[in-house]
Amino acid sequence: MAAPSVFRFLTLLLALTSALACGESPDPDKPPAPEFSHRDLDGNEVSLAGLRGKTVVIDFWATWCAPCVFQPKELNQLWASHRESGKVAVLGIEVGGASVEEARAWGEENDAVAEYPLLVGADDDLARRFGAMGFPATAVVDPEGRIESITVGLASFEELEASIAHLIE
Repeated sequence: MAAPSVFRFLTLLLALTSALACGESPDPDKPPAPEFSHRDLDGNEVSLAGLRGKTVVIDFWATWCAPCVFQPKELNQLWASHRESGKVAVLGIEVGGASVEEARAWGEENDAVAEYPLLVGADDDLARRFGAMGFPATAVVDPEGRIESITVGLASFEELEASIAHLIE
């Protein structure tokens, strides 16, 4: 099932590489981020549209994903660094079908409690529409609601910071 996402990613990569090799600028229109609206662990509805104007960092994770336990520490640090500025939003989106209780218990059991909002009720199709081919995956959405980047695998605080620096200057 991941083949269509891989194919889309490789096609986009090939087009970008070809444009750069020919000395052309890549298309200035980045793909729009798929809209979503899900509840956080406190029952509040959070939508991507409601965060327009901010750089949004989204961690796609699942309770069955062993490496996912390491990402909240890095994202907590990013959230702490930018929370007061109001320019950056950090979200975790559980895509494995866990309930609110299961997501909370997972965080506590794994010493991976997020200080940023965690959303439940999504599935891995949402992550795939962002271009994620595995988990954890981190998407950066620019203030205009376009996908800036997607990183599959763990990302350090320094890598996360570098991925958003040009968007919050």
